[in-house]
Amino acid sequence: MPPKNKPDTSGLDKLKKDLSARSPGQLYIFHGEETYLRDHYLGRLREAILTGGLGEFNRHDLSAKDMSPHALEEAVDCLPMMAERTLVEVADFDLFKAGEKDREEYVRILSNLPDYCCLVFLYDTLEYKPDARTKLAQTVKAHGTAVNFARQSPRELADWVRRHFKAQGKEIDPRLCEELIFLCGDLMHSLQQEVNKIAAYAKGDKITRADIEAVATPQLSAVVFRIADAIGEKNFDKAAATLGELYQMQKTPYEIMGAFGKQMRQLYSARLALDGRKNAAWVSQLWGMRYPADRLMVSARRFSLSWCRNAVIRCAQTDLAMKSTGQDARELMTTLLLELANTA
Repeated sequence: MPPKNKPDTSGLDKLKKDLSARSPGQLYIFHGEETYLRDHYLGRLREAILTGGLGEFNRHDLSAKDMSPHALEEAVDCLPMMAERTLVEVADFDLFKAGEKDREEYVRILSNLPDYCCLVFLYDTLEYKPDARTKLAQTVKAHGTAVNFARQSPRELADWVRRHFKAQGKEIDPRLCEELIFLCGDLMHSLQQEVNKIAAYAKGDKITRADIEAVATPQLSAVVFRIADAIGEKNFDKAAATLGELYQMQKTPYEIMGAFGKQMRQLYSARLALDGRKNAAWVSQLWGMRYPADRLMVSARRFSLSWCRNAVIRCAQTDLAMKSTGQDARELMTTLLLELANTA
């Protein structure tokens, strides 16, 4: 079993070994947040199975609306054409929400997959939640591999970003690489787009902070963090200007309020940690953060515990006012920032 809060990578490790040995299995469940990795390994699986000039004729796709035990059995039973194997892909169908009679049929089919067939269930918009108590879950475990494409660790992701810059003839400092990930998020698909933009924009061989600031699209939480820092500096003009950036990014006051309220709660917990002689790792584990909470701890040193407590209360009150009083949501947000900056 993987440690608590650490994703189970055994399925991905098994898939890598199968592909390296050029011997893909008969049943896979692809799920998880990291769609970039999922698409990458799905592509490799297709390359391994759909060989020869008629490769695509041996691929059979089923959507959720077309899925049934009969449709699946027909696809699985199709013999390969001028190749050794077939690939059946089922997109966004939740096996465990099928009716009892259908589940029994799926158990029968999955228990008797022919050697020439590789069946893949893709969970994209659906969350994969197997019920371990059911016979269907036990069948999937016995005959297949559930591959969780989880978010990468900070070190793996930083190495990946640096490799992608290097492939485009650019270098990036490790510290600046961490800032880029903090700014744009830790999902590889969106990061790849940002890396491509920055690499195309940068004139020199080394990526600079100015290059990133010029073209990178920050995620909401990173911009909200800037607002909190501006408040800590008692700089309302800077906080208001940063808020304006979020409006230009087409973020609504309700989205901003939700993210800002969470930021204040995290700040409060970081202040409690400082007063209780706890470290950034404790805060990171408390919130399930993907990255160390060092930045949060530094920011929390600027505020008193009573200010943080009041900020959390005022955020909740403002959020309620936005949703229940009919007052202008933007004005409420601006008033909140002004109040917090004046009392910081």
